[in-house]
Amino acid sequence: MKDNWTTMAIGGALACVLVAMVLDGSSPTVLIKPAPLLLVFGGTYFAATAGYMKSDLKGVKPILKRATGGDAYDMEVAIQEMARLAGIAKNSGIIALDKETHSIEDPFLRRGIELAVDGTNSEEILDVLENDIASTEARHRMGAKLFADMGGFAPTLGIIGTVMGLVHVLGNLSDPQSLGPAIGSAFTATLWGVLSANLIWLPISNKLKRASDIEVQIKHMEIEGLLAIQNGASSRFVRTRMESFLAPQSRAGAVDKGAAA
Repeated sequence: MKDNWTTMAIGGALACVLVAMVLDGSSPTVLIKPAPLLLVFGGTYFAATAGYMKSDLKGVKPILKRATGGDAYDMEVAIQEMARLAGIAKNSGIIALDKETHSIEDPFLRRGIELAVDGTNSEEILDVLENDIASTEARHRMGAKLFADMGGFAPTLGIIGTVMGLVHVLGNLSDPQSLGPAIGSAFTATLWGVLSANLIWLPISNKLKRASDIEVQIKHMEIEGLLAIQNGASSRFVRTRMESFLAPQSRAGAVDKGAAA
């Protein structure tokens, strides 16, 4: 299931701005000015990415997709999957999980199962998977920081655009009739800068941070479940151990589909 709420919420916030402008007697078309849009959006992107390595930018598109329409994380599904695997291992031995690795889509969980099937001890499995989590968190922090940086640069670029517009206005004081529209046009850049920062870039950054927290929590849950499976635990115990990561009101919703041994 896709999580499109961030895109919908940003769209709703922008719609509120447009409706407010109409109610105030203005027209949203005044915002469609190529110069402010180019300066704020183009300048913000290049200013923000200037502080990163070129190789870092290869992941911008997947990161943006993750924030605006990626797959939703479901802790209950993770619990049910680990309970199912625990039932198989309890009934047929942990070696039987080798056949299940081909159907496991999560590369993190698949790597852990493969290590357990190969007879790797618990300490080494924990070390490998914890390093994987640390690497994942580092990538996620980079993505969230990039959009947070864009949220910081956008208002500044908007102010620069306004100053540029006012400089142009001051250079044409001989035509009083053009002053009003020119000043209004100058402040359009500031509006776009503040608007894009608070309604687009900062919300995306916050979404990435939240998504990272949930993914890391699920990975820690999977580690606990995997180590319990390696020790011969039943699917009921695995489920109970993983549910300990959840809030009490969420535990009742996790239903075991594995066979309790």
